[in-house]
Amino acid sequence: MNSHAAGEGERALTFFCAFALKQPVQDVILPAFARSTGLRVEAVYEPTFRLLARIEPGARPDVMAGITGSLADLVSAKVLEGLRPIARTGVGVAVAPGAPAPDISTVDSLISAVTGARSVAYSRSGPSGLYFAGLLERLGIAAQVKAKATIIDAGPTALALLDGRADLAIHQLSELLLVPEARIVGPLPDAVQEYTDFSTALGSNVSGATPAVGTKHPAGATELREFLHSNEARAAYAANGLEPA
Repeated sequence: MNSHAAGEGERALTFFCAFALKQPVQDVILPAFARSTGLRVEAVYEPTFRLLARIEPGARPDVMAGITGSLADLVSAKVLEGLRPIARTGVGVAVAPGAPAPDISTVDSLISAVTGARSVAYSRSGPSGLYFAGLLERLGIAAQVKAKATIIDAGPTALALLDGRADLAIHQLSELLLVPEARIVGPLPDAVQEYTDFSTALGSNVSGATPAVGTKHPAGATELREFLHSNEARAAYAANGLEPA
């Protein structure tokens, strides 16, 4: 193993990773990659839109995993290259530990659950929160739910269940799992479910980093990207609320 045997002065790989992928990547995939290759990885875990805000002024990751549409735009702009689907996740509902689970099996029962809750927590700017806000409008219950909503600026919405701010939390299933104390009720009904697709891509090396001999990318970047698509990685995604591509 340890085919690259990184020296003390070797630059760590920079990896921008969408927050929805954090748990399997941080807990399973990157530790396994380090054991296998001996390479260091400096990972940044944030929602894709915040990662884009880092890239806008000039940050250039060696590898990135994020929402497919956003990465496709970066590929078009030649900031990234080699777009490859990795996983997707749907939107789910969670309650506080010990709380009864409402019926959310149909659209009508979901409406009853969210309108009957003391407060519903959802993200202000993440994909699940933006989708849910639009769904409330389409279902005709936006004013009723938003009047008592707990809007989360950053981080897992399920944290609002633990401190009593909300009775229900809406988030991508993989992000609800970041709060293990919370009880996941299940995904939204199929009729109103929304999936977010994630992909990986390599940096285009416009930052001037020194690539490995005979390649166009820094040492280990391609290996890290391949590891993110390995069978071991796929199993980690599946165990953490994601559907591997």
